[in-house]
Amino acid sequence: MMLTFKPVNLARWLVWTCFALILLVAPMIFAKGASLSILSQIGTIMIFGLSYNMLLGQGGMLSFGHAVYSGLGAFFAIHTMNQTGLHVPTTLIPLVGGMAGMAFGVLFGYVTTKKSGTTFAMITLGLVELVFASSLMFPGFFGGEGGVTTNRVSGQAFMGVTYGPQIQVYYLIALWLFISTIAMFAFTQTPLGRMLNAVRDNPERVEFIGYDTQWVRYLTLILSAFFAGISGALSAINFEIVTAENVSAIRSGAILLFVFIGGIGFFFGPLLGAIVGIFFSVMLSDFTAAWQLYLGLFFVALVRFAPAGLSSLLMLLLRVAKFGKFGRIWKPLLAVSAVTLVGLFGLVIAIELLYHMTLGSANGSVTKLFGVQVDTRSALPWLMAAALMALSWFGYRQTQPAYGAVWNDVNAEIVAKIKGGGA
Repeated sequence: MMLTFKPVNLARWLVWTCFALILLVAPMIFAKGASLSILSQIGTIMIFGLSYNMLLGQGGMLSFGHAVYSGLGAFFAIHTMNQTGLHVPTTLIPLVGGMAGMAFGVLFGYVTTKKSGTTFAMITLGLVELVFASSLMFPGFFGGEGGVTTNRVSGQAFMGVTYGPQIQVYYLIALWLFISTIAMFAFTQTPLGRMLNAVRDNPERVEFIGYDTQWVRYLTLILSAFFAGISGALSAINFEIVTAENVSAIRSGAILLFVFIGGIGFFFGPLLGAIVGIFFSVMLSDFTAAWQLYLGLFFVALVRFAPAGLSSLLMLLLRVAKFGKFGRIWKPLLAVSAVTLVGLFGLVIAIELLYHMTLGSANGSVTKLFGVQVDTRSALPWLMAAALMALSWFGYRQTQPAYGAVWNDVNAEIVAKIKGGGA
């Protein structure tokens, strides 16, 4: 028997250790107000986004109905919690949601994965509308418009854990997030995961060498539905209610948007997308009624300037830093960022003034903006917003060419060094 030595991947161990530490320390840093609730929501959306990226990012399967699996997993989980005779520990309830999601993945996936591309996307859209309509037709299971509620604090406490305090719920979500993330990353290293990438890139060649592309997509969807169901069950524990919105096309569209923002070409992209998505939909919505407009503008700007998502920007900057060339770009980058922020400030002022003038006029013409009372009928705030945007546009025209030239030179040098074997 021949023994082979395989070196330990220290970088990978370091990344996972840092990820675990972040999950442990996060509630200690963000401990005020509703921070724990927001962190818990981010955790569930991270699992949901990673499961969706198994389809889209790794398999090229654009689905408009992924909320079906998380939502149905949530409904089965919450009914299990309400069936006191089953005595399923709350800690294991996510497995119930995962198994339910997997079961519906087996059922629905066999039909949806028969086709690929646009046809697959349209079938999933029809599927989510079908399930959403059914949720209103069968109130006995789905709870009608009011949904199904539960009490996560039930039964005897285990080692003092009742899941009454939000901090305990957070750590439950963090535990399942860590386990699920490792499992989904491990999937990318398996033969099935590698074959899924091949199906995404060149399905004809995969079929030519003897693999069934439909079964590759089908098995992947089943696994993806399992993790989506875990996410849904954790959401049910966190909110103690599940409604028809959990299986709606709106929720499916939201996770698609978040994953795109994070970057579908990177495994950790959905993690960033979940943070940004919760920031806009939960945190920003507490301060402005125009949060959906800001989210839309942010998405359009991202597609225009960074179509590969936030992860691509981060990786490009890390690559520049790795080759020791960040010192050449930070000054022009700072200049471009500064003038852009000035324009964003002016745009925010204009949007808030417009929103109050059109939607909040019944409360008077005066509104509070950045802690200052502003009269929307006065010309001064409008002129200030226009001046800031004009100044930003002029500054961008002055600073962007210099930044673009330095950026292109630096990346050309990096590419030349990589080709020359200097990486």
